[in-house]
Amino acid sequence: MVEQSELETEWSLVSDDDGLRRAAAALAEGTGAVGVDAERASGYRYGSEAYLVQVFRRGSGTFLFDPVGIRDFAPLADAIRDEEWIFHAASQDIPCLELLGLRPPRLFDTELAARLLGYERVGLGSVVEQLLGIKLDKAHSASDWSVRPLPESWLEYAAFDVALLPDLRDAVLEDLKEQGKLDYALEEFEAVRNKPEKLQPAEPWRKLANGPDLRSPRSLALVRELWLARDELARATDTAPGRLVPDKSIIAAAAANPRSKNDLARLQTFRGRASRTEIDRWWEAILRGKTTEDLPGLRPRDPDSIPHHRGWAHRHPEAAARLAAARAGIEAEAERLRMPAENLITPDTVRRLAWDPPQDLSPESIALRLKGLGARDWQAALSAPILAAAFVESR
Repeated sequence: MVEQSELETEWSLVSDDDGLRRAAAALAEGTGAVGVDAERASGYRYGSEAYLVQVFRRGSGTFLFDPVGIRDFAPLADAIRDEEWIFHAASQDIPCLELLGLRPPRLFDTELAARLLGYERVGLGSVVEQLLGIKLDKAHSASDWSVRPLPESWLEYAAFDVALLPDLRDAVLEDLKEQGKLDYALEEFEAVRNKPEKLQPAEPWRKLANGPDLRSPRSLALVRELWLARDELARATDTAPGRLVPDKSIIAAAAANPRSKNDLARLQTFRGRASRTEIDRWWEAILRGKTTEDLPGLRPRDPDSIPHHRGWAHRHPEAAARLAAARAGIEAEAERLRMPAENLITPDTVRRLAWDPPQDLSPESIALRLKGLGARDWQAALSAPILAAAFVESR
């Protein structure tokens, strides 16, 4: 095993448009696929923008791009627009890269491939250690990458994260071929690349309003006003909302329904870095919640929702029997394929199909329904015969 400290990697920090153009020209002269990574400031800043973009290509080297000082990433996008981009957990990086105008034309995701291959641990450090024999230092993975200047030790960490991706991709590719899963992986990679942007909920504050003490319209109004007040402050100060006042503190304040600002200040469960310094803001929000005539109703029922499966055994025994048989069949097949069952077919898809199967329980009809629920072709091809047999058997 080789420690990261025993290795050396050269990298260049690019912090302006002129530097980016030179780096883009160098990357265009390189060979093969391009390793790409991005660092955000999740948990520190309001948004999810990239605060560092790392790119490596054989024959070109490693470049660390600082988006704070760069206005136009188009030259970089042009330089690597026809190449395969290698990520580890691409779904985490693609959204923030797209904000910079960087979109992969093709991708290879070593983390997703590791899941399909059934690796016990799929984090970058674990997969690099298993396949390349290098022990990475992951000390800065949760750091605040929005700070400037970035410490050199952080930049060294970021450079190693991307410089090893082509070698890792080659090793993972061999395992995919050996296990006969390359076609599965390629289909999954395309699904990640083309995944539609997640729509923002119309009432995002409702994600906090699930507790048993927050069922009345008035308590929901308190949650809403506190959430909106926190979001306004978080946006204005570019701070992650949870750093100002955690979700659980908003829930606690709404459940307590304090009678005065002093009662709110004395509430030990109302915490956070801004829970006392912005006490006037929070009390004004609570007053709005107490007095508003615009009372929210209970969460409207999603027309696409199905009853929770835990209650099926008593209320919907036939659906419960289908689900039990389907789960057993999928788990057995996943074990045979040496991959997590949720990668073979998502649990939600199995539940929805068990709740409302087609009248024709042929594998062809099941496969058609699976695709309608979002399953990929390879997932439908492998799962449909198993689910069809399970549903027939459960009758």
